[in-house]
Amino acid sequence: MSTALACRPAPATPPAPRHLALVPDPGPDSGPDRGSAGVAGVAGVAGPALGRLWDIYRTTGDRGVRAQLIAGYQPLVRAVAARLSAGLPRMVDEADLVGYGTFGLIDAIERFDPGLGHAFEGYAMARIRGAIIDELRGLDWVPRSVRRKARELDRAAARLESRLGRQPTDRELAAEAGFGVAVVERVSAQVALGGVVALDARLARGGREEGLTVGDTVADRAAGPGEVVEADETRRVLAEAINRLDDREKLVVCLVYFEGLTLARIAEALGVSESRVCQIHTKAVARLRTLVQRAEREGPGPRRPEPLAA
Repeated sequence: MSTALACRPAPATPPAPRHLALVPDPGPDSGPDRGSAGVAGVAGVAGPALGRLWDIYRTTGDRGVRAQLIAGYQPLVRAVAARLSAGLPRMVDEADLVGYGTFGLIDAIERFDPGLGHAFEGYAMARIRGAIIDELRGLDWVPRSVRRKARELDRAAARLESRLGRQPTDRELAAEAGFGVAVVERVSAQVALGGVVALDARLARGGREEGLTVGDTVADRAAGPGEVVEADETRRVLAEAINRLDDREKLVVCLVYFEGLTLARIAEALGVSESRVCQIHTKAVARLRTLVQRAEREGPGPRRPEPLAA
């Protein structure tokens, strides 16, 4: 959850935010009263049947009746989930939000006290919305303090874009938000690191989804079966070639390529000059190259004995 994540289009058309948050911005006008008005026309939320179910549930506490109430208020959950999903990355499935919100609905049904004189829909909306946001915060890798600063930067960027007619620089954004330039850069980097995308997400071009997924575009760096076989064959041929060197050449090759010693250290260990070790190494490499090239030309099968150089 860098990764640039495509978001669903928002209902209004403000300048595009610089940061994509997994948790929606609560905003100053997102309380239950505003939400209640937004679901006044949701089918199935109110009706005589639900009223009778409420009477039975308050009297008996029957779990079967509670299940019918949960099903009856599902349109309310879907309405809240749809509103929240509008500002979230596309990797967040609206069906998952409905599932999170259903737990909030269950909690609302169990805790609702009609004696307080509040409408159930407004109370339930607050619980549903809270349950969804709590789950999203649990999935978010970025700390809430960083998300809060990112939202402040988004709002500052929107004001500057409206005023300047272009995307502001980091220095202009820092001055508008009251942060230092280093803070703007750090917040942007932290938010970018928290961006994730599903590998099975469909790619879109020109507003239409294509058959390709994100996973189809990721390079597979693992060796294929052919490469594995070829590497094994190369190692086998090279090992056979090394075994056909004389003892001193074999020793120098092993000390250089397996032990990582320098020619000076090898000369000191063998009691010869460094130039002599260089000669032995050059001769060994030339013989190995010849043996490997011959093996590649002949292909797999028995090898003809290679006479040792005098």
